[in-house]
Amino acid sequence: QVHIVESGGGLVHPGGSLTLSCAASGPIRTMYTMGWHRQAEGEQREMVATITSSFLTQYADSVKGRFTISRDNSKNTIYLQMNSLKPEDTAVYYCNAVASHEVNGVVQSAWGQGTQVTVSS
Repeated sequence: QVHIVESGGGLVHPGGSLTLSCAASGPIRTMYTMGWHRQAEGEQREMVATITSSFLTQYADSVKGRFTISRDNSKNTIYLQMNSLKPEDTAVYYCNAVASHEVNGVVQSAWGQGTQVTVSS
């Protein structure tokens, strides 16, 4: 099983910045797409940003130009640089990783437990 751990969440004022980290570990043969998703209270989870093993990225329209996703393949780690934060960015941010198992090569999707980001005055 792949283990996902997120970190870097916290409280920040509107207009501020925050950087999230996500590290994947376990019996991984090949790491494929990784990404960040968020869920605000009372709302459904939404995709924020994804990055493939070839560093191709996708962003939600609401964060494009403000957030940047990056990847370190040697560490199976991704980051999310969040700038110009707004109150509507407040949510629990979850990391997702798609990877194949070292033993049988079966592809699986794993999720972390999330890290809280709160943007408030």
